[in-house]
Amino acid sequence: MEFSNETETPVLTLEPPPAPPEEFVPPTKSIWSGLGSALRELIETLVLTLVIFLLIRFAVQNFRIEGYSMEPNFHDGQFILVNKIEYMVKSPQRGDVVVLIPPTSANRDFIKRIIALPGDTVQIIDGRVSVNGALLDEPYPLNPGSYSFGPTTIAPDEYFVLGDNRNNSSDSHAWGSVVKSKIVGKVWATYWPPQMIGFVPDYSYAQSKSP
Repeated sequence: MEFSNETETPVLTLEPPPAPPEEFVPPTKSIWSGLGSALRELIETLVLTLVIFLLIRFAVQNFRIEGYSMEPNFHDGQFILVNKIEYMVKSPQRGDVVVLIPPTSANRDFIKRIIALPGDTVQIIDGRVSVNGALLDEPYPLNPGSYSFGPTTIAPDEYFVLGDNRNNSSDSHAWGSVVKSKIVGKVWATYWPPQMIGFVPDYSYAQSKSP
């Protein structure tokens, strides 16, 4: 029997060492990509600004007074703010100062004061205004008129308006009452000139005295 002194030597297979991790390099943005993002943000900002502007414009509008028909309470060159949504939820009231489109001109806006409501009967005698048989007690500064008018009954959905400077005002005593759809809104505040800044006071004709 033969024996061999040689023994089988095990063979070790060495795995190669792991490769070092590659350094992370963030993807580079092209100049066009950056411009596109900035342009998109600019467009979004402009659209939002436009929407806000339209919402404000829908609710409030500014006007510049031209003329003297509302002296001594409103003056030529004065800037006012008009509430355009108030009459969507409530009806105009006697004493309200409003901006309206007169029936004599579709391209002009007038500022006047509401004197009588639908169904009221109005009469003016030598400048003294009566509504439904009661002399109107007007509590604001006024330049009285000297003319006579009526009597006349105001039609449904129409309003009788006068200027505070009665003898120098083109208003309902000259061209009749105005329909509600032609009333732009209620004069809410004045913002120029600085000494006139403030809210326009509300007046009530609830207390009228007999003629």
